[in-house]
Amino acid sequence: MREDKTLMSYLVDGERLFMPSLSVDCVIFGFHEGQLRALLLRANGMKYWSLPGGFVAKKESVDEAAARILRQRTGLDQIFLHQFRLFGDPDRSDPAIHRGRAKKNRMTLKPDHWLLQRFVTVGYYALVEYSFVHAIPDDLSDACEWHDVNDLPTLMMDHEHILRSALEVLRQHLNYMPVGSNLLPERFTMPELQKLYESILGKQLDRRNFQRRMISFGILRRLKEKRKGLPYRAPYEYMFDKKKYDRALVDGLFGGW
Repeated sequence: MREDKTLMSYLVDGERLFMPSLSVDCVIFGFHEGQLRALLLRANGMKYWSLPGGFVAKKESVDEAAARILRQRTGLDQIFLHQFRLFGDPDRSDPAIHRGRAKKNRMTLKPDHWLLQRFVTVGYYALVEYSFVHAIPDDLSDACEWHDVNDLPTLMMDHEHILRSALEVLRQHLNYMPVGSNLLPERFTMPELQKLYESILGKQLDRRNFQRRMISFGILRRLKEKRKGLPYRAPYEYMFDKKKYDRALVDGLFGGW
């Protein structure tokens, strides 16, 4: 079985290949049908879900490890990726998980095995366009699915805490940096952009005030075309001005929501 081969590689060769006691967990956000969603994995034979994560190879940086994990889980590269916090509670790791999976593969781990030691994990969040991601389980997982951040399944260890922390940081970032280029299609309407912000913030925003502020940032280009086929008045379509958007990521915006 593929799981046996991959898992055995981690159990036998992991200590030689990876940094001890250090891992990476990625909160991958996508936006679909008016909902902010997170990509979650469920390991083979496990009841609970987890964030896409992994270990840091001895010959790669932590940022490189996060980018590799994102690429493996989504097939995407060059995506906005932000390191937001270190999680190091002494009891956050659960050695029983690794013991149980090793036992299913007829292997007993010694007390000093590298997987049974305390791990601190570096948290990253990524913003990706939902339609570009083909969620496929890896060799160690039997499911890889998007879940509404307001309706999450039970997550293992402290992964829900990591996800909620990432969402809180993302909300704070809305106060001084643009968000949307990696979450929306290339062309979008103002109501779609507002719905994105509302789903992140968890509250409704005044339509006129929202439109006025977004236009004042100078990062949008209104197109001549209007969105057709809607049951209400056709709204104009917009695109982000890439140069101004990228500059705002460096220089920041102003104000708060």
